[in-house]
Amino acid sequence: MQSLQEKASEWSGVNPNDAFAIDETNLYQKLGLQTFINLSTNFYNRVYDDEEEWFRSIFANSKKEDAIQNQYEFFVQRMGGPPLYSQRRGHPALIARHRPFPVTRQAAERWLHHMQQALESSTDIDSDSKTKMLNFFRHTAFFLVAGDELKNQKQSIACKHAASKPAAV
Repeated sequence: MQSLQEKASEWSGVNPNDAFAIDETNLYQKLGLQTFINLSTNFYNRVYDDEEEWFRSIFANSKKEDAIQNQYEFFVQRMGGPPLYSQRRGHPALIARHRPFPVTRQAAERWLHHMQQALESSTDIDSDSKTKMLNFFRHTAFFLVAGDELKNQKQSIACKHAASKPAAV
């Protein structure tokens, strides 16, 4: 049975070494807090202005300012900075926090479209960092798709943090 990480690698086309290359460099120290704030602001401006109603509707019950803060705090924490997200919201628990939303392959690709545009328009992020970040984002987006499909299938698929004992069904 494939783990969620294995599914994410297969579906995203990003191997784990490339997906987690963000861990080779402290991107927070390299880029700084304001770069992450700017990236998240740019990204969510694109999301909230998306021409596709089905995609905008995913975010309809979220305040843009809150979404921006949640995202940049998570990025800062995940990319070598202080644990801003966990201090304010607790463990990121990405699959659980995205459970209320339809995290489909189509939604992941649309999310990635906006993130790629936000990255490309950022003059504060060097090319190597952009590549590392996009690989991480692509892998993570499909990790969430795998988690969403698991939720919808109501079956157990092992994730890397699962206990060695079988899950209750």
